Amino acid sequence: MAQHPPRRKWRLCIAIPASLTEDTPHLREKTFKVGLVGRATSIFRVDDIMIYRDKPEIDQRETARLTEAILKYMDTPQYLRRSLIRLNPNLKYAGILPPLRTPHHKVSRNIRDLRVGDLRQGVVSTRIGGKTLIDVGLDKPVIVDGKLPRGLRLTVRIVKVGGEVEAVRVSEDEISIYWGYNVTVTNLPLAESTRKVGFDLVVATSRFGRMISEVLPRLQSTLNESRRVLIAFGSPTEGLSQILAKEGLSLSEYADYTVNTVPNQGVETVRSEEAIYATLSIINMLG
Repeated sequence: MAQHPPRRKWRLCIAIPASLTEDTPHLREKTFKVGLVGRATSIFRVDDIMIYRDKPEIDQRETARLTEAILKYMDTPQYLRRSLIRLNPNLKYAGILPPLRTPHHKVSRNIRDLRVGDLRQGVVSTRIGGKTLIDVGLDKPVIVDGKLPRGLRLTVRIVKVGGEVEAVRVSEDEISIYWGYNVTVTNLPLAESTRKVGFDLVVATSRFGRMISEVLPRLQSTLNESRRVLIAFGSPTEGLSQILAKEGLSLSEYADYTVNTVPNQGVETVRSEEAIYATLSIINMLG
């Protein structure tokens, strides 16, 4: 049996711009690009994705909703998509998205494979008396005590198998393995969004930052002392220094660390999705 990846002791969030796909003209290519981000965040166990407004002079809600819809679709187990995801033109090319195969994306639908203690994501389907039936992608629903609203997405732990399958609802804090990411869209600029959420540690990525090798020991120590960590990324057309300047801030005023995670880059520009892979791979080694 494959060993599931553990959750970090600290919560990792990345901030990506609403204009992430603006340099990509066709919806198919936009979908593919966001798919790369979804894979990166899952590979490197990101807990939260914040989509921030990087161009306050224009309305970016439509482009932000595109990225949000694709990322949420990817994180939803396949057996729940029909119940939880409405028809959306932004998902026209969802068929090209790579599967995540994270621990909460269960493949088996055979109830005989179920074990006491297993975790499953599900959706509330029916209420009968004082009990609720949860669709967890098996041959039949599992039963949870209490009344829950229909359509609610939740995680349950199996407590009884054989005959009727019984489960209990569990909160995210009770799950010790990596269990996917949450996506939030904010109509606020980056620094204001960061202040509103509150982070113990903020890391900005920039080709003008310090070489990551120079700050690794200190960064690792700071990570281990933090509870909520944010890593911010720029857009396809503007770096974080330009984006923050619109709020009257410099990188040093905004972030605890400004790092270059692709030193001596062999290309003129590193794309946003490439920077995400490069940066998260390093952070993954630190904790």
